[in-house]
Amino acid sequence: MNEIRRAIDTAAAVLAKAGVGSPRADAELLAAHAAGVERGRLPFFEAGPGFFETYDGLVAERAERKPLQHIVGTAAFGPVTVHVGPGVFIPRPETEAMLEWSVAQRLPHDPVIVDLCTGSGALAFALSKNWAGARILAVDDSPPALEYASRNLAGSGVELVRADVTEPGLLPELDACVDLLVANPPYIPDGAVLEPEVAEHDPPHALFGGPDGMVVIDAIADLAARWLRTGGFCAVEHDDTTAAQTMEAFSRTRGFVDVTARRDLTGRPRFVTAIRSR
Repeated sequence: MNEIRRAIDTAAAVLAKAGVGSPRADAELLAAHAAGVERGRLPFFEAGPGFFETYDGLVAERAERKPLQHIVGTAAFGPVTVHVGPGVFIPRPETEAMLEWSVAQRLPHDPVIVDLCTGSGALAFALSKNWAGARILAVDDSPPALEYASRNLAGSGVELVRADVTEPGLLPELDACVDLLVANPPYIPDGAVLEPEVAEHDPPHALFGGPDGMVVIDAIADLAARWLRTGGFCAVEHDDTTAAQTMEAFSRTRGFVDVTARRDLTGRPRFVTAIRSR
């Protein structure tokens, strides 16, 4: 174990020098991945042939700012773990605040839930763990993302729908039928400077939401007004610079009450919630 600990110490220093935000945690997670054990089992792991060569290769990839989740092939999100890779947005811990708000709402026994811009399907999958009897639809228009979502949602009962959420008149059969609508849409303003892990690896289609970041959010507000039943809930993630604009998007859409800006686990403005009043 001393050899492994020294290797992790060295890796953490390499990752810190490369500008990785959480070098120690990433060094340990990569060691666990190379060892094929849980992170907490590392103190009990005996390094076999090839471990250190494999580990050094993984650390080198991370030092090039390749996302940790792409290296290990999965991302944890709330109660679930999903497969991710090139072509699909990596779910972030910040979105777990919206998940927590969603599962705290009182819905009918067999609710209808829609997750727009589902990407990997992580949010829909997590929600399915809370409402086993729900009809849950996960919507996206990206073929690579839908491939990952199909894999992640297999056997969950979640319905995967290929559709563009900005399309006028989308899915009229859902009008006044949805109990909860959630979305983590493309919302970064065009031209924003991003970390290499994001700029070079997350698909631009899942990141950018027009000049002010509001193009897709505005369309989602229109869908929420049409799809939600009376008393239905919605939650939409936004850029930390556009909380006011997101609230205004729902304020302009008649029939909503309790339009509220909410913060993520780091205290940053992250998502807006609203209730359909009529």
